[in-house]
Amino acid sequence: MGVSDCLAILNSAIIMMMKIAAPMLLLSMLIGLIIAIFQAATQIHEQTITFVPKLFIILIILMVAGSWMMSNLTDFTADIFRLVAEG
Repeated sequence: MGVSDCLAILNSAIIMMMKIAAPMLLLSMLIGLIIAIFQAATQIHEQTITFVPKLFIILIILMVAGSWMMSNLTDFTADIFRLVAEG
């Protein structure tokens, strides 16, 4: 396994990480933006108002997309083990 193979594995690992994290991060940022606009409009500045909805959204995303995330990670791990076994 050469340097180019290692870099290809690193590249695919970074892409996999972004694919797995993107739904949670994007929806969490969207909820945070909506709540920040609400807080600016009502002048209610309480930190827990942003925390609880983000927590619920992330839990819902994990319940809905958790099997997809796990299957992607399992396939990626199997590919890594296959590459290690080959050489």
